[in-house]
Amino acid sequence: MKDTKFYITTPIYYANAAPHIGHAYTTVAADVLTRFHKLQGEEVFFLTGMDEHGMKIQKAAEVQNKQPQEFVDGIAEIFQALWKKLNIENTNFIRTTDAAHKTAVQKVLQTLLDKGAIYKGTYEGLYCVGCEQFKNEGDLVSGKCPDHGTVPEFTKEESYMLKMTDIQAELLAKIEKNEFQIAPEKYKNEIVSFLKGQTLNDVSISRKNVAWGVPLPFDASHTTYVWVDAFLNYLTGLGWDGDEKKLPAQWPVDVNLIGKDILRVHATIWPAILIHLGIALPRMLFTHGHILSGGKKMSKTVGNVISIDDMLEKFGTDGTRYLLLSAGTFGDDVDVTMERMVEKYNSDLANGLGNLVSRVVKLCEGFEIELVRSEYDHLIWNKGFMESLWLDKAVDRIWDHLVRKSNKFIDDNKPWDLKKTDEIKFREVMGKLFSELYFIAEVLDPFMPETAAKIKTALETKKVEPLFLRIK
Repeated sequence: MKDTKFYITTPIYYANAAPHIGHAYTTVAADVLTRFHKLQGEEVFFLTGMDEHGMKIQKAAEVQNKQPQEFVDGIAEIFQALWKKLNIENTNFIRTTDAAHKTAVQKVLQTLLDKGAIYKGTYEGLYCVGCEQFKNEGDLVSGKCPDHGTVPEFTKEESYMLKMTDIQAELLAKIEKNEFQIAPEKYKNEIVSFLKGQTLNDVSISRKNVAWGVPLPFDASHTTYVWVDAFLNYLTGLGWDGDEKKLPAQWPVDVNLIGKDILRVHATIWPAILIHLGIALPRMLFTHGHILSGGKKMSKTVGNVISIDDMLEKFGTDGTRYLLLSAGTFGDDVDVTMERMVEKYNSDLANGLGNLVSRVVKLCEGFEIELVRSEYDHLIWNKGFMESLWLDKAVDRIWDHLVRKSNKFIDDNKPWDLKKTDEIKFREVMGKLFSELYFIAEVLDPFMPETAAKIKTALETKKVEPLFLRIK
């Protein structure tokens, strides 16, 4: 393993339903970072996959009159098919029903028991099946889960508990020192405030009334709480067998990429498990916001759901990737509508980049234009933005500083006139445009890999097909 490694993960997606635009948003972002770090010469491992246990899946399978395994097999196929359509280059696709994963989870639970980190007790409290999380009164809005709009069920049952109070001070210190970096800063502040404002309660790590899960190795009447099972994917997805003394070479995670709805459990329970095991924490937990439509959460009832399949059909793979990443500040909630996306597609892609490529290549027909390498190194041109995960700013910079300026340069210099009146000036202008377009292709590669390849081919062959057709 090289010293320059990069390990990135998406959350593993819950296998209770088909993928939606939010899943695609996170996964495309992870893919962009994967491709960028590969271009830097780093050895990259990109993990995504499916979280396939728990009461919610057990109930969803029952509704469809299916066994849980059959149900999750079907959902996993749909996710994997979508990632192919979106040109996702994941290294592994972990499923928590994999036999090796379940064996490793059981080994970890036994280790935690042996270390005294978990104990048998009783849990009572409010449980949201939709979140697969226990809730405090302060988490609720008008007595309901804010994410699912349902009243949590009161649960009281025998449970194995993970000690949280013991590690709270250490966890807080690591977050404040950025040894366990939570980004953007507002999410770090949220978690620091939460940890300083109360003593963490020990958390339930098992359920007695959920059959669809990993049985505890020391008490088969209990199955593992779905979140504990799921968190360990970040290790088992690397081939880890559960031995805390023998970690994979790719560890620790460089970026755990998550949505804000799962921030708190990722910032508390996940690192608590690692601290108890004596395993290094992820370097960064990066949290992004939700995708809204028309200022509201997407909902079939409201009628504002945007299907990722509809986007792919209308905009194509690279068009969809571009529109997702340029939708707004990565880390904040972003608001999209199909109408605005059509407008942006036409403006930025059909009339912007597509028109630029078409004009440059057609004007070069019949002429040998010398490629002058850019004064900038494409590997570091956007590096600051990319390493800060300012993906939207990186995309905007390509359009603001390269695509739009190049189109303006054509309009200002009118090479179609120079072609008839001043060949030397024409070659000078086209040489600059030709080289600029090649540079655009290089910096665009992580975001729109198919388009980048087509641009380079068009420049080399002096032949071009329309990259993006205008949508009416």
